[in-house]
Amino acid sequence: MSLLENMHMTRALEVACEAGTRGEVPVGAVIVHGPSDQVIAAASNMVLELNDPTAHAEILAIREACSIQNNERLVDCDIYVTLEPCPMCAQAISFARIRRLYFAAEDKKGGGVENGAIVFNAKSCHHKPEVYGDIMAGPSTILLKNFFKERR
Repeated sequence: MSLLENMHMTRALEVACEAGTRGEVPVGAVIVHGPSDQVIAAASNMVLELNDPTAHAEILAIREACSIQNNERLVDCDIYVTLEPCPMCAQAISFARIRRLYFAAEDKKGGGVENGAIVFNAKSCHHKPEVYGDIMAGPSTILLKNFFKERR
């Protein structure tokens, strides 16, 4: 993993931590414009705050990036997420035509990329990004485990 990839995932982890302090499941997403390698959007889960089951970090970051790019497609962009995207988020990543997906921890129960529905392998999937998993998985896994441990 390159220094820049590490930096972008670190930023996603910071955003995830912020979500955890607000009582949201600590998941963060960062979208980077590939050619400039600049972060154009960052978001964390806001499901509880917005009373919106679709307010996952990835969805919110995609909305922000599309607004900034003034385009529904993010073909030159990469997304960094602290947890394997669920099927809904994986489908949104496909619809947005995001170039690369980097994620930290696997989600054995709710994942939609390497576990569960495996959205990008479905015949109905129109775009499959390059996928890189297990990027800084340790810190993300610890963050999630500690969050849920505190709630039990």
